[in-house]
Amino acid sequence: MKQRIYIDTSVIGGYFDEEFKEATLALFERLENNEIILVVSDLLDLELINAPERVRNLLQKYPSDKFERIELSKESIKLADEYINEKIVGKTSLEDCRHIALATIHKVDVLASWSRNFGINIL
Repeated sequence: MKQRIYIDTSVIGGYFDEEFKEATLALFERLENNEIILVVSDLLDLELINAPERVRNLLQKYPSDKFERIELSKESIKLADEYINEKIVGKTSLEDCRHIALATIHKVDVLASWSRNFGINIL
């Protein structure tokens, strides 16, 4: 079974960012080689609306069968709120917590996120 890797918006942007380009290209090479499936959410879609065109269109270069699509649910929103209230994830945004909650609920193998403050995070 292919490894399922949930990606957030930072990974898409990392494709065009020199700091994260090497790791991002390696991830997308694994996608092209059918080694993994990327798990993407409607939350990612919403965040990409205001992104530069090349970032918005990156995933369209790949066939839809390379991705598993998931949706933000009441359950994931509630879990994200609990992460914030209980300070489980430390200082982060509500959107980040929602990505984490989605990945948790859908039992992905890996959550990938790039951060200037923390580097490349594979959770």
